[in-house]
Amino acid sequence: MSRRYAIYFAPSEASTLWTAGSQWLGRDAARAVKLAQPAVPDVDAERLSALTRAPAQYGFHATLKAPFRLAEGASAAGLCDALQAFVRDRRPFPLPPLQVASLSGFLALLPTSRSEALHGLADDCVTVFDRFRRPAQPEELARRRSAGLSERHDTLLVRFGYPYVLDEFRFHLTLTETLQARERAILKPWLEQYFAAALREPGIVSDLCLFVQERPDAPFCIFQRFPLSPA
Repeated sequence: MSRRYAIYFAPSEASTLWTAGSQWLGRDAARAVKLAQPAVPDVDAERLSALTRAPAQYGFHATLKAPFRLAEGASAAGLCDALQAFVRDRRPFPLPPLQVASLSGFLALLPTSRSEALHGLADDCVTVFDRFRRPAQPEELARRRSAGLSERHDTLLVRFGYPYVLDEFRFHLTLTETLQARERAILKPWLEQYFAAALREPGIVSDLCLFVQERPDAPFCIFQRFPLSPA
């Protein structure tokens, strides 16, 4: 089966942040439609599309459980049932303020402070739903390792199919692919201004999003939102 699932945080579709982030990437992962990207001085439209191609493919999100194929015997219905049970006793909580920052050579929205609630939620998503994940195949492991991994990252990759989890987790909403220094110098201040209004609005983690990718070359789309239980 080629379909992949992922458990993500995605801002509310009614929020300014969702609108701004989707517009920036040129795709709305909730409505599965393409959008016109904003014009950026000194970056032509073709280059901007190239610099946001991979983030747009995944949709505007922050990863909690990285994309996976279903394990033998697992089903989408079973995964949805498990997510519904998972959120039943969990309460919404504030998202720390976000800022445009560089992370491993690309630009993303990162929290300005650590949130134990956020890290705890991510850790639980990684471990609780791992029973639904088909073990990573040799070609997947090789592809990840080709980027250069630390010993700890490799251990996490083998155990969970993704190296940036648990103590190596960094919550972020990806905005670009890896940038050249000149492009980063242009885009970072522009994005700070572009997202300024959206980032002034208080953020909240109020649900988990199950994203789905129907085939390897297809974009990820929101399959279902699972609201956390109100207090």
